[in-house]
Amino acid sequence: MSNEKAKAGPPGTPAQPFAPASLWLTTLGLCLATFMQVLDTTIANVSLPTIAGNLGVSSSQSTWIITSFAVSNAITLPLTGFLSRRFGEVRLFNICTVLFVITSFLCGISSNMTELIIFRALQGAVAGPMYPITQSLLISIYPAARRGMALAILAMVTVVAPVAGPILGGWITSSYSWEWIFFINIPVGLLASFIVFVQMRARPVTTVKSGVDYMGLILLIIAVGSLQVVLDLGNEKDWFGSSFIVVLTIVAVIGTIAFLIWELTHPDPIVNLTLFRHRNFAFGTIALIFGYSAFFAIGLLIPLWLQRTLNYDSMWSGIVSAPIGILPVFLAPIVGKYANRVDLRILASLSFVVMSFTSFWRSDFTTDLDYMHIAMTQLVLGLGVAFFFMPVLTILLSDLRSDEIAAGSGLAAFLRVLGGSFSASITTFLWDHRTVIHHAQLSENINIYNPTAVEALKQYGDTTEIAAYNINNLINQQALQISFNEVFWGLGWLFVLLVGLVWLTRPPFMAKPGAPPSGGH
Repeated sequence: MSNEKAKAGPPGTPAQPFAPASLWLTTLGLCLATFMQVLDTTIANVSLPTIAGNLGVSSSQSTWIITSFAVSNAITLPLTGFLSRRFGEVRLFNICTVLFVITSFLCGISSNMTELIIFRALQGAVAGPMYPITQSLLISIYPAARRGMALAILAMVTVVAPVAGPILGGWITSSYSWEWIFFINIPVGLLASFIVFVQMRARPVTTVKSGVDYMGLILLIIAVGSLQVVLDLGNEKDWFGSSFIVVLTIVAVIGTIAFLIWELTHPDPIVNLTLFRHRNFAFGTIALIFGYSAFFAIGLLIPLWLQRTLNYDSMWSGIVSAPIGILPVFLAPIVGKYANRVDLRILASLSFVVMSFTSFWRSDFTTDLDYMHIAMTQLVLGLGVAFFFMPVLTILLSDLRSDEIAAGSGLAAFLRVLGGSFSASITTFLWDHRTVIHHAQLSENINIYNPTAVEALKQYGDTTEIAAYNINNLINQQALQISFNEVFWGLGWLFVLLVGLVWLTRPPFMAKPGAPPSGGH
């Protein structure tokens, strides 16, 4: 139990400056927890085909492993302020970290997909407050003159972790078993929690039993949960041919309308939608949502494509995806230091142009690409990633009042994570749906009544059955590739539209006095 003392001061924050016994050790503990939590947003991506095969479900159903985590993570993000006031930041950090360890263990021992999805949802829920609380604690223990360095360290962790996820996940899945992508969190989480507990247990803080917008939270869960299930199960249930999907769609629509009305009229809403009255926040947040959603789609689709279409194993699909992190690691500190010297719309536009270019580049991919060609595309995409988060986040927070910054940052993070979750479902649906269409088109003339087709089949096997099996695999591979190219063609045009959107914002983009630094991962 935390040894935090109640002293006078703002709720949930230290009453006086606090310095841990070891600054670097505390930083290590905080960053380890962040690394673990951010890592789990990508570590399962390359393992989805393996998990799907082991648990006996389809590849599209396996994406629930990603979306259940992201939706739950998004829903609990707005609760961070309330929970930090109620329990104190250090105690909340340790509670969330230990619960993350427990839910990781439960994910690892899951014996079927239903259990894994439930435990991933719980894991995402307890992870929600972890990043904002880590950032707040890190800022609080560094002197004002060194806070830039602290945020640079945290930014480096949030850049490296998503890149390390596919590599580590691929290696673990290939060398051991997929369960260990979750078990690996246990020693890391316990070590991080122990370090922070020892170093910061004497940190003074005031805790208060403040109220929370429970009705807003319930409506949020109903609206978001229903919509996510519709997106995930729609294709499997034949969309609106299913009464189940129709009912859930009605629930999602009514829940969303009720949520919007409640939040816009509540004196202390869980999600402050009135912030969209600010021009830069509105357009900047829309750019963040769609930009991150498209980037999230790329990060999910590439490993699946490598394994389903090019027959890479999970380890090599992680390795070939890794170059995306090279340029961001080197450029992140430079962008953070010098970005405010130029118009941030230029940097954001550069990001979207690069991501658009790589998407159009991928729309011409074929099934006989070599490793270096794919890796080079990932390397170039990293340039777009390096110029994405910091400029867009700074733009969207730039016209908020200083007392609105925290709520604005939280709302943007909530919508960003939610957008990524919806993106995973929509992208996999589009890829699978277009694959079915192209498979039907490519195979419509291959049958026993077509003499030319029967003659051609002889090249693919000694018997008609073997030849048919082999040609079907070939057609399926080409259908997957054509569909993949179409999805990336659409993503390319989405990034082009975002270039225009970001120029609807207006300078200046300087942070308001007293505004806490923003972050994202």
